[in-house]
Amino acid sequence: MKSIFVGNLDFSTTEDMIRALFTPHGSVDRITVITDRETGRSRGFAFVEMADAGEADRAVAALNGSNLNGRPLNVSEARPKPMGRPPDGQRRESRW
Repeated sequence: MKSIFVGNLDFSTTEDMIRALFTPHGSVDRITVITDRETGRSRGFAFVEMADAGEADRAVAALNGSNLNGRPLNVSEARPKPMGRPPDGQRRESRW
């Protein structure tokens, strides 16, 4: 399973629109459009999961920079989520 980050989405972009964009490049297992917790409005990015790594790599190469709803997409392999706050809830000290 390979996760792909899709950024710079128009706020009106739906899962179906993203699926239509990715399906010609391979089988799409899941699409998650990230929304704001309070408003429910899209935050302008999504994650696409594809089972075949080769298809996922080809989709990234083909779709990065392509347009959807008049906006150039940022498409790349998803990176692991950075660690949040420490368990005790304290902020981390800045080194700068």
